[in-house]
Amino acid sequence: MAGGTRGPVPQPLQTEERNVTQDVLDLLDQKQPLQTSQDFPSIPQAEIKAALDRLASRSMVEYQAHDSEQVLLTKEAESIVAEGSHEYKVWKAVKDAGKVPIKEIANIVGAESAKVGQGNAFKNKWIKKDAESLVLVADSVQDATRDMLKGIQETKTLSDNKMLNELKKRKLVTLTKVIHYSVTKGPKYGKEMPVEVTDLTADMLASGAWETANFKPYNFNAKGAVQDAGSLHPLNKVRQEFRNVFFSQGFVEMPTNHYVDSGFWNFDALFVPQQHPARDVQDTFFISDPPKAEKPRADPITEATMDQMEAGSRKLFAKPDETGEKPKPRDFEKYWQNIQEVHQNGAFGSVGYRYPWSADECLRLVLRTHTTAVSTWVLHRLAENPRPARYFSIDRVFRNETVDATHLAEFHQIEGVIADFGLTLGGLMRFLEDFFSKMGLENLRFKPAYNPYTEPSMEIFGFHQGLNRWIEIGNSGLFRPEMLEPMGLPKDMRVYGFGLSLERPTMMKYGVNNIRELLGHKVDLTWIKEQPAVRLEKD
Repeated sequence: MAGGTRGPVPQPLQTEERNVTQDVLDLLDQKQPLQTSQDFPSIPQAEIKAALDRLASRSMVEYQAHDSEQVLLTKEAESIVAEGSHEYKVWKAVKDAGKVPIKEIANIVGAESAKVGQGNAFKNKWIKKDAESLVLVADSVQDATRDMLKGIQETKTLSDNKMLNELKKRKLVTLTKVIHYSVTKGPKYGKEMPVEVTDLTADMLASGAWETANFKPYNFNAKGAVQDAGSLHPLNKVRQEFRNVFFSQGFVEMPTNHYVDSGFWNFDALFVPQQHPARDVQDTFFISDPPKAEKPRADPITEATMDQMEAGSRKLFAKPDETGEKPKPRDFEKYWQNIQEVHQNGAFGSVGYRYPWSADECLRLVLRTHTTAVSTWVLHRLAENPRPARYFSIDRVFRNETVDATHLAEFHQIEGVIADFGLTLGGLMRFLEDFFSKMGLENLRFKPAYNPYTEPSMEIFGFHQGLNRWIEIGNSGLFRPEMLEPMGLPKDMRVYGFGLSLERPTMMKYGVNNIRELLGHKVDLTWIKEQPAVRLEKD
C-alpha cells in the first residue's frame, strides 16, 4: 500500500544528490557492475550510499557493500615523498657541502631530519663521522624509504606486515577502513528517476488519477524523530523499587498527605521534649499563619485513605471484623492527657522529663521534619485493636539544614514500622540486613545512637563508592514505652522503627556525588531523561 509523508508536489532532491543518482543510472546504462571506488573516486562514501539507497528502495539498482583496509600516509610521510627521507636530506646536505660540522646539520636540514636522518644515514653507510664533522661515504644513493612511501601513496597497500608495523611505529602511515560498493541494475531499472507522488489529494480521488499515480513508498528503515516525551525522575524509579520491596514483605502503605502537622504529632507524641534542639528555629520550619493547630481529633479523610490502603495491600494480619473482635474507640482527649502527663510528671513506669509542659508549644504548626509523625498516627489507630502489623511510608520531609553534597533542606524519607510481641534488637539488625540486601547493599555497619523516641537506637551506614567513604543511610531503633503506652498499646507489644532517605540510595545506585545534582534547581533535565530504570538488587 502506498503511504509515507505526503505532499502535493514531489519533493526536489538536493542538486548534488540528484546528480550522483543520475550519474549512477547513466553509467549503469553503459557498464555493469559499477565499482564505486573506481567509478566515483572523488564522491564521499556517505553521498554514494544515500544515492544507492534511494535507487535500491525503488528496485532500480542492487548493490553490495565491501570493506577493506587502506594504508594512508601521514603528513610527515607526504613530506618525505615530496622532499626525500630524513636520511636522504642529511646525505644530500653533506654531499653539497663536502663536509658539514655536526653542530650545523640541524640548521641545514631541520632538527627533526637531523635527529632521525643521521642515524639512518650512518646505518646505510652513506656518511661517516670525521672528528666533529660529517663526511661523504657514498657518491650516489637510492632513497628506498621515499620510493616505498610513494608506492603506498599510489596503491594504498603494503604487503610486508613487518615493514607496515615499522612505518606505523614511526608514525608515517595509518590504517583506515574504506567501504565501496558493487552496483548492478535492478528489476525496475530505468535511465531516469520516476516522478513520485507523495500526497493523495481530493482532486486525484475525484479525477481517478490516483489509480495510475506512482506513489512514493514507505521507508521503514528511516529513523523516527526524537520524541520529547516525559521521563520518570530517578528518585521516582528508586521509590517504586522500595515500594515493591515493602509490599513483598507484607507492609501496608501509610497515607502521607500532610506536609504541615502539629508539634503534637511531630514531636510530643514521640516523647521529644519541648526544649529539644530539634524544635528550635535553626532546625525546624515553623508556620506563622495560622499560628497553631487544633488539639488532636478524628481525621475522616485520612482514615478513609488508610482503610483503602489496608484493603488493597497484602497484610500479615486479619481485618478487625474478620477476627470477631470489636475495636475499642480511640479517645483523643485521653491520649492528649497521657502525653502531657508522661512529659510533665512521668507515667507508664517512666519518670518523664519533669518540666512545665506547654499546650501552645505542642500545637505549633511545622513543616514535618520526619514521616514518623504519620507512623505515630497509624500506631495510635492500631491501638484500637492491637495486633502484629507492618507499615511503611515514602514522602517528603523538611529540615532547616545547611545544604551541602549530602544534605538538603527538603528530601524524601523512607520509613517502616513493625509492631509485634517479643521483638528484640538482634531481630531488628537481622531484618535490616535482609531488607537492605534486597537493594544490593551488603556489609552494613551499625552505630549506637540517641533518639528521644527509640531506645536502643542505631544509625545504619553503607559504603559509597563515588564518595569513597561510609555514609549514613538510615536510622533505627525500638520505640520507647513513653511513646507507645500513652496510645493504649499493650505493655508487651514492641515496635521497630527504621528510616532512611530516598536520595542517598539513589545517589549510590546512579553514581551521583552531589545531592544537589539529583534534587533542586541544579538538576540537569537531559541527565534525568537519559537515566535507565534501576533494580535495587543489581549493581
